Amino acid sequence: MTADAVIPFDDAIAAFDPVMGLEVHVELSTASKMFCSCPTEFGAEPNSQVCPVCLGLPGALPAVNAAAIEAAIRIGLALNCSVAEWCRFARKNYFYPDMPKNFQTSQYDEPICFDGYLDVDVPTADGIKKVRIEIERAHMEEDTGKAQHVGGSTGRIHGADYSLVDYNRAGIPLIEIVTKPIEGAEQFAPEVARAYVAALRDILRSLEVSDVRMEQGSLRCDVNLSLRRTPADPLGTRSETKNVNSLRSVERAVRYEIGRQAALLEAGGTVVQETRHWHEDTGVTTSGRSKEGAEDYRYFPEPDLLPIAPDPAWVEELRATLPENPAVRRARLATEWGLTDFEMDSLINAGALDLVIETVAAGGDQAGARKWWTGELTRIANDRGVDVHDLGVTPEHVVRIESLISEGALNDKLARQVIEGVIAGEGDPDAVVASRGLAVVSDDGPLLAAIDEALAANPDVIEKIMGGKQQAAGVIVGAVMKATRGQADAARVRALLFDKLGVVEEA
Repeated sequence: MTADAVIPFDDAIAAFDPVMGLEVHVELSTASKMFCSCPTEFGAEPNSQVCPVCLGLPGALPAVNAAAIEAAIRIGLALNCSVAEWCRFARKNYFYPDMPKNFQTSQYDEPICFDGYLDVDVPTADGIKKVRIEIERAHMEEDTGKAQHVGGSTGRIHGADYSLVDYNRAGIPLIEIVTKPIEGAEQFAPEVARAYVAALRDILRSLEVSDVRMEQGSLRCDVNLSLRRTPADPLGTRSETKNVNSLRSVERAVRYEIGRQAALLEAGGTVVQETRHWHEDTGVTTSGRSKEGAEDYRYFPEPDLLPIAPDPAWVEELRATLPENPAVRRARLATEWGLTDFEMDSLINAGALDLVIETVAAGGDQAGARKWWTGELTRIANDRGVDVHDLGVTPEHVVRIESLISEGALNDKLARQVIEGVIAGEGDPDAVVASRGLAVVSDDGPLLAAIDEALAANPDVIEKIMGGKQQAAGVIVGAVMKATRGQADAARVRALLFDKLGVVEEA
C-alpha cells in the first residue's frame, strides 16, 4: 500500500483552517446488555454471552435496559444537555458480519439528550486556553460484535485468510456523544481534541457509568476532520478516522489528517468522504470504506420498542446525584493541598488522583500518598504496561506502608521491597515484612558491630572525620547499610558513628 503524501503540520495550518467533529462511543458498565439479559463481562469465552435477542433470531423481542436509560440521562445532565421529554429508538440498517441482526438499534432524529457543552482546558505554550466544545447529542444504541481477521500482516480483513466473529459485545449498551463542528481551534486542533476526550473520560469515570478503558474499547473516539481555506469558506469534505483508542492517538490522528488532507488539496486533489483506519504503530491513517450518509442507512422507528418519556421529576432527582465536576474538584484539591499546577498535572497524568484521594480518606497523608502513587507505583505500572489501578496495591496498603515508615519499622528502600511483595501476591504489607524479614534493624548492638567492622575495613575514614571531613562518614554508613541488606536506619547509624568517635555532628 502506497503511503499518502503529508506536508508539515505548520505549513498545513498556515494554508488551511481545520474543522473537527468528535464522536465518542461509551460502553456502559451495566450488568446486562441493552435489550436482553445477557451478561457484559469483558474477556469472556467468545460467543458465550449471547441469546436469541442479541443474535437477532426470528421471534426474539427486545426490552430496554432501565439502568442504561438512567446512565444516559446522567451523562447528558453532566454535559449540560437538555433531556428529551419523549424519544424513541430507530433501526439503522446496514449489513456487516459483526451485526447479527443486519441492523443496529440506535436513535436517529430523536436522541435522549441534546444541545449540551463541555468546557475544557487546553495546555499551550502561552498557558491554559479555555475552549467550549458544543455537543450536538448524546444518544443510546447497542454495540456491535467484534471481528478478528486471521492471517495476513495487518490484522485487517484485506489479506486475511479468514475471519472470526465474537458476538459477546453485540448488544452492550452504548452512549454515542457527538459534538457540533469544532471551529476556530487552528494550530491547537490536536490538543483541543485530546483535551476534550480526556475531560469527557474524567466526567464519565466520576459518574461511574463506565470503566472508560480505552485500551479495551469501552471508550473509543471517531475523529471527523475537514479543511477549508479560510473560516469564511464552506465546510470541506470530511474524513472519519474510526475507533481511535487512546488520548495520544486522538491527538496524533488529528495532526496526521490535517497534514494528509492539506497535501492532497495543495496538489489539486480532492478529499474523499470515507472512513479511515488509524495505525498506532506507524502513526498514519489508511482508507477504509466510503462513508454513508443518513439516507443510506434507511432509518425508521423501531417497531418492537415503546418510546421513552422520562418523568421530569425523575430527571431532577438524577441531577441531584451528579458528582462534583472533575475540573472543579481538581481546582479545589489543589488549593486545599497547596499543590502547584505542575504537581497536580503530574498526579492527573499518572492517573492517580482518585487513588490519592482514597488514600487520604483511609487516613494517609496526601504528600506521602502522592510520593508513592506518582513515584514508585507509577514507575512499576509503566514498566509493566498496565494501569496503576491494576497493580493490586490498595490505598489501605499505602497507608500502612507510610505508617510503618513513620514508626521506624521501614525505610524507603525496604518499603519498595514491601510494595514488590504486595504486587507479587505475597499478602498485605505486614505479611510481606514478616515473610521477607524486612523490618528495620533497630537494635543498637548489631549496628555498633557493623560500624566496628566498617571502621576496621576503612581506617582512614576515622582520621578524615576527626580532621573535620564529616562527609567521609558516608563510607561507613554505606558499608553498614550493605551489611544489613538495607535494613539499618541510616540516620541512626550516622548518629552512633559520631557518638563512638566523640565528634559532634555538624548541623
